[in-house]
Amino acid sequence: MAKAKTLYYCKNCGAQAAKWMGRCPECNEWNTFEEEVLVREDTAAKGQYSPLAQQSSPKLIDDIEAEQFPRTLTGIQEFDRVLGGGIVRGSIVLLGGEPGIGKSTLLLQMALTLSGRKVLYISGEESEAQLKMRASRISSSPAPSCYVLTETNTQQIFKHIEAVNPDIVIVDSIQTMQSSLIESAAGSVSQLKECAAEFQHFAKRTACPVFLIGHITKDGTLAGPKILEHIVDTVLQFEGDRHYGYRMVRCVKNRFGSTSELGIFEMLQDGLREVVNPSEILMSQHEEDYSGNAIACILEGNRPMMIETQALVSSAVYGTPQRNAAGYDIRRMNMLLAVLEKRCHFKLGAKDVFLNIAGGLRVEDPAINVAIVAAILSSATDIAIDSKTCFAGELGLNGEVRPVPRIAQRVAEADKLGFNRIFISKFNLKGLRTSDFSVKIIAISKIEEMFHLLFQ
Repeated sequence: MAKAKTLYYCKNCGAQAAKWMGRCPECNEWNTFEEEVLVREDTAAKGQYSPLAQQSSPKLIDDIEAEQFPRTLTGIQEFDRVLGGGIVRGSIVLLGGEPGIGKSTLLLQMALTLSGRKVLYISGEESEAQLKMRASRISSSPAPSCYVLTETNTQQIFKHIEAVNPDIVIVDSIQTMQSSLIESAAGSVSQLKECAAEFQHFAKRTACPVFLIGHITKDGTLAGPKILEHIVDTVLQFEGDRHYGYRMVRCVKNRFGSTSELGIFEMLQDGLREVVNPSEILMSQHEEDYSGNAIACILEGNRPMMIETQALVSSAVYGTPQRNAAGYDIRRMNMLLAVLEKRCHFKLGAKDVFLNIAGGLRVEDPAINVAIVAAILSSATDIAIDSKTCFAGELGLNGEVRPVPRIAQRVAEADKLGFNRIFISKFNLKGLRTSDFSVKIIAISKIEEMFHLLFQ
C-alpha cells in the first residue's frame, strides 16, 4: 500500500514546506500555503504508463546534430504571428485568459482549420455533445482529422494518445487534469506541477506539440504556481473588453519567437474573425473633427498600427481635480501633465483630465506620448486636430520630443493609410529618406513647437 504524506505548497510560487507557515520564505506572500496529501509512488504505480520514464546520457554539444523542423501553420494568420510563424514540433504552449473570453473557441477553431494534421482535443470541462454544438457553429465543413476526448485522468489520456497517435494535442484545461500518482484534488499545486510535467515530457519525447488552456485568478494572472509558466515553451495571454467584442492574443513568453507580437480578433457568432488591419478598429469613424482626438502611430511587435487617443479636459467642479485613464498607465499620464505644467507652462493643475484609448486596447509604447499631449492640449483649447494628422514621439521630462525606434515603418504606415502629415522627433530624421514618402513629415524638438503649429 502506498504511504500517504502531507506537504504544504505555496499557491503563488509553488514552494514546498513540511509544515504550515504564515508567510512564504520564497515569494514573501502571506497565507498562500495549502495542505495537500501526496501518495508516494510504490511498485504497482511504477508499472503504470508514464511519459516520464526516459533514459538519457550526457553528450557533447558538438556531437549533437542540429535538426531543422518546419513550422506547422495553423491556418489562422494572426495566431501564427503570435506563435512566431507557426507551431514548433515538440513545443508546449499555455493559453490563459478570463472565463468566456474565447480560449476554447480559438483552439477548437484551430483544430478544425488544420488540414492534413490529426488533432486530439481533450476536454475536462465540456461534454462531447457540447463540443459538437460549438464545432457546428464555428465551421460547417467536415473535420475528418479532429478527435475529441472527454477525460481528466492523465494516465488514461496517454493510453488514448498512444492509440490515436495525433500530430497535435489540445488540453482544455490543465486545471481539470488529475494524475493518479498524486492523491490530491484537481487544480491543486502538486497536481498542476505533475500534469504539466507529464505533458512536457510527452511533447519533448514524441515531438508532438501540446496546447494547454489555463485559468486565471481575479488579479488577471495565470492560476497555479509560477513554475507552470517556467515549464512551458510559450505563454499566451488572451485578453479583451467584453463590451467591444475584440480580442487580443499577447505573447508573454516564447522560446521560439518574439515576445512582443500581438494578434487581434473579433468575436462573432460563428467564431473568431481575424483583424488583418488593426487600424479599422482602433480609429473611430466620425463625420467631423472633434477637439480632444489625436491619432498615434504605435508599434505592437513588428506591426505598426494607428490608434486614436481621446482626451477630455474640464474645470474641476469638486475642488480636487480628477485624473482617469482607460487603456493607459495613469502614472505616466500624470507625468505628462506635470511636464506640461512645469516645462511648457500650460495650466492644467485645476482641471479634470480624462483619457481613453479607442478600441479597448492597452498601450505601453512610449511613442504615444506626443499624441496624448496633443489630445489633451486640443481639449484644453477646444481646437480640433485634423483627422489626417498623426503623431509618433516620446516626451521627455524636460519637454523635449525624443526619437522612437523603427520610424520608417511608422511613417510608411501613415503614408499607406492616407495621412497628410506626421509629427516626429527631429532626431529621427537621421537616416530617414523623406523622399520615399508622400506624407508630409514635420520634425519637432520641443512640445512648444507642436503647440504653435497646431493651435496658433
